[in-house]
Amino acid sequence: MIDQTHAAVDAVRKRTSLRPVAAIVLGSGLGGLADEVRDATRIPYGDIPGWERSTAPGHAGELVVGSLSGRPVAVMKGRLHYYEGYAMKAVTFPIRVFRAWGIDVTILTNAAGGLNPAFKAGDLMVISDHINFFPENPLRGSNDDALGPRFPDMVGTYTQELREAAHAVDADLREGVYVGVAGPNFETPAELRMLRSWGADAVGMSTVPEVIVARHAGMRILAIATITDMALGDRPEHVTHEDVLAVANRVGRRLGGVVKGVLSRL
Repeated sequence: MIDQTHAAVDAVRKRTSLRPVAAIVLGSGLGGLADEVRDATRIPYGDIPGWERSTAPGHAGELVVGSLSGRPVAVMKGRLHYYEGYAMKAVTFPIRVFRAWGIDVTILTNAAGGLNPAFKAGDLMVISDHINFFPENPLRGSNDDALGPRFPDMVGTYTQELREAAHAVDADLREGVYVGVAGPNFETPAELRMLRSWGADAVGMSTVPEVIVARHAGMRILAIATITDMALGDRPEHVTHEDVLAVANRVGRRLGGVVKGVLSRL
């Protein structure tokens, strides 16, 4: 893993001399923020050794390195998902690259279904904790102590200072627990009722694997979910990926404002 990440970092450094202070992962329909990066170097994922291509709709599949809110950043315009058929180590490989590059802060965004009946489509939810319902853990297998501890502590995973900074930027943000599922099908009404009974406020098909690896690597973490639909088990609604992208695109400017505001406070 160390050799692979160093090869990837070397490839990126041949394209840019910037040293980002934060990595930003943009979820479904949220790639517009990457277009605001100034003096950008755009690197297709396929040009980075070991970095798989994104195949999901709404995910462009390029690493954008430049300046945002006056801070050097590396922005993933589209992420990798477990449901695309990739192993967890591939899904989380970009996080390993960011850490090997010297990046300390990772900001993750996603599109999620709202489980909390107090929410509504279009809300933004700062993630305070998560439930991992993926069938595979990205840390499974032998552990390299140079990357992180065998048994990482997950208490306080979502950095309080970064969450407070997000709320300071936008006082109307929600906050809650995100549950990560494998997908790609949307959940049944019975599954939604189960997830809500566990205490989850939103459900999605990403973020948790990256967060586990970022925590393992000792990074500071902020994650924000865009509530694109209400996934209430007692009031089931039909939802399509096109619906998800439409809401994510509509809310994207507000989310971008939050991310840029947090960056300015780093």
